[in-house]
Order: sequence, then structure tokens, then C-alpha cells
Amino acid sequence: MAENDNVAHALAGAGGGALSMVVTYPLITLSTRAQTESMRTKKDSKAETLSALAAARKIVKREGIAGLYSGLDSALFGISVTNFVYYYFYESSRTIFQLSKAAAGAASMNLTTGESMLAGAVAGSATVVLTNPIWVVNTRMTVSEKKQGTLATIKEIASKDGLKTFFSGIAPALVLVINPILQYTIFEQLKNRVEKRRKFTSIDAFLYGALGKLVATTVTYPYITLKSRMQVKQKDGQQLNFLSGIKKIINDEGIAGLYKGLDTKVVQSVLTSAFLFFFKEQLFHFAIIFLAILRSFRK
Repeated sequence: MAENDNVAHALAGAGGGALSMVVTYPLITLSTRAQTESMRTKKDSKAETLSALAAARKIVKREGIAGLYSGLDSALFGISVTNFVYYYFYESSRTIFQLSKAAAGAASMNLTTGESMLAGAVAGSATVVLTNPIWVVNTRMTVSEKKQGTLATIKEIASKDGLKTFFSGIAPALVLVINPILQYTIFEQLKNRVEKRRKFTSIDAFLYGALGKLVATTVTYPYITLKSRMQVKQKDGQQLNFLSGIKKIINDEGIAGLYKGLDTKVVQSVLTSAFLFFFKEQLFHFAIIFLAILRSFRK
């Protein structure tokens, strides 16, 4: 039964991620563009960061409304797979901890802060390794002015840059495992406190999901910027690595370059996370019913 619950959580997470992605995707586009582009003026040689509104107008003028949704198809696939993998490994890790607690006769099955962080580390690491190629393709599609499909982008990356490019940015992505660790640990501990007093609702999930993501994104944002830069082919044809990426950003744009697009990213990631947790709570019960129907057909 625990295995079925783990799969149900994974399905609900995948569906919730896809729905939240559709709702907030224009903000994701603006954030990614801000992390990977710099605007240079004739009067000032320093990189000037566009405001979210100005960036949106520039994209719409140059590419139309569709420009705000560049790469949506690969993003939907990516977020669905990412969340399925993450929630499956997270809930499986949680189940192991709970079985250990039950065997030891513990009074509460709730995870401690340390257990939540370890479950998040296992789930996050597995997700990064399995899904990094998807996000490389999505980032390329999002920032490219040349409109082409997912398969065409995959072929272009493989032929021009080599297969290893699909794993570019994996080092900072593994460092960024701290992001979901922080996010889900904060969420789980707040949820545990609420459940001691009353039933946990979808609105609670929305609010605490947003709070957890706000803290996690603010803390890890320089690495988010670096990961996006490493996944985009540089103008000189070279591929950045972890240390050279940090050095290049600071040399070219100063420390502020590491936080380019932070305002848009915080709004986007907090809203995406809030809607993810909200939709996941709603979809979990449907996932349980769906799996029960599948089991009945197998019989």
C-alpha cells in the first residue's frame, strides 16, 4: 500500500508541476532571459539589467506573445518528469524512515528536520542526474531567437556541441539540491505543526509552499544564475565550468551579476511552488482513485 501511495504522490506532483508551469511560464521565460542575457548601451559599457516589464515588452515586440512561451512543451515534459522522480524518491525515503520509526515503537511518524533534509537530498540528487538533459534543452529553447521544436534542438545540441553538453550545469545543479532540501524541510515542519492542531488544507499548502520556496530561492540564487549560464552556449564557443562561470560573471558584471533577474525569479518560483503544492494536494486523491482503478483492471 505504501508503494501505491508513493506512486500517487509522484503522479500528483507531476500533474501539479505541469499546471503550475502553465500558470507561471511567462515569468519563467523572463527570469531565464534575465539570467542569460545582458543589455549593453552605447553610452555605458556596463551591462544594464532590464526590468521585468521592459523585458516582457522587448520579447513581445521582437517575437510576439509566443515568445513568452518559448520552450513550454519541453518545460511541461521536464517539470512532469522532474516532479514525478522527485516525489517518488522523496516519498520512498519518507516511507523508509517511517517504517524504521514504527519498528522502533516511536510515538510519531512525522519526519524530524534531519530526516526531511536527508530525504530531500536523496530525491534531489536522483532528480538532477536523471533530468538535467531535459532542462539543458529547455534552457536553449527559452533563450534562442531561432524557433524550433524539441527534437530539432536535441539534434542541434548533439551534433554541434556533443552529448556531454546535455549534462552541462550538472555541478551547480547538484549544489542546488540544497534548494528543495530547504524548501521541503520548511514545508514539512510547518505542516507537522499545523496537523497537531487541525487538518492541513490546500490553502495551507499554497502558503507554506510559497514561504519555503521564498527562503530557498533567495539563499541559492547565485547558483541558479550560474546553472542557466552554463547551459547556454557562450558566444566564444567555450563551455563554462563551475569555477570559471563564477569568475566570468563577477569579472564581467560584478557581484550583482550573480543576482540578475532575482526579483522576477523570486516572484516566479514562489508562485510556481505555491501553485504546485496547491494542485498536488488536490490531485493526490484523484491519483489514489486512478491507481485503484488500474489495480481493479489488473485483477
